[in-house]
Amino acid sequence: MLDLVENHSLPRTAAFFDLDKTVIAKSSTLTFSKSFYQGGLINRRAALRTAYIQFVFLAGGADHDQMERMRKYLSSMCRGWNVQQVKEIVAETLHDLIDPIIYDEAASLIEQHHKASRDVVIVSTSGAEVVEPIGELLGADRVVATRMVVGEDGCFTGEVEYYAYGPTKAEAIKELAASEGYDLPRCYAYSDSATDLPMLESVGHPHAVNPDRALRREAVARSWPILDFHRPVRLKQRLPGLSVPPRPALVAAAAIGAAAATAGLVWYASRRRATAV
Repeated sequence: MLDLVENHSLPRTAAFFDLDKTVIAKSSTLTFSKSFYQGGLINRRAALRTAYIQFVFLAGGADHDQMERMRKYLSSMCRGWNVQQVKEIVAETLHDLIDPIIYDEAASLIEQHHKASRDVVIVSTSGAEVVEPIGELLGADRVVATRMVVGEDGCFTGEVEYYAYGPTKAEAIKELAASEGYDLPRCYAYSDSATDLPMLESVGHPHAVNPDRALRREAVARSWPILDFHRPVRLKQRLPGLSVPPRPALVAAAAIGAAAATAGLVWYASRRRATAV
């Protein structure tokens, strides 16, 4: 159960939230698929090559090895993309796309944790420049997200500087606990995916939110609370005191995810046309 009052004589605590399907109702990268295709960041050939990878990702059936192969391939595909172009495309639609899909239940939890004097930390595999503006909208105190290398020419090199996935999330939480003085046994964590088990295991109060099958099994076996979030709400309506920052940017990792999403959409459309003929 969520303690509504924090004892200030004790060490600090925090609530760690995964983003996609935990705080927002969709994938933070898939929301940009149409904009990225229209902006020319991915062509038909690349879309067809990544179609299978995208559908595995969407199905949520990718294990660790598959995720690693997907990361390497998609990182290579985005090499040479101009960062400013990516930022401009995303900036036009970010708030229109993200604002309406915040879970009301997640917004309530964020409010409750802040009232209990806990920090709120978003921990996401998506790119830092897309996660940080979302975190600001949510009123999060800190963000942990994937970072990719940008060359001197302003383009993505295809290399990943920091990949916020699986055990790496747990490591980041432990580093934050050391630097910020969080007492992890009294901290909270929320996620929908079994890939975040290391993160959930790092705290004393783990919660499964809209869990996949593997996480649901683990949550039941360990008697972890299972939460059902199903009411998306416009964040500005739910938390009217929060300001909307201007023109957020997007990191390469988010671009990669959007490119993969576009691949699946184009592949599906081409199959539909072929079937119709």
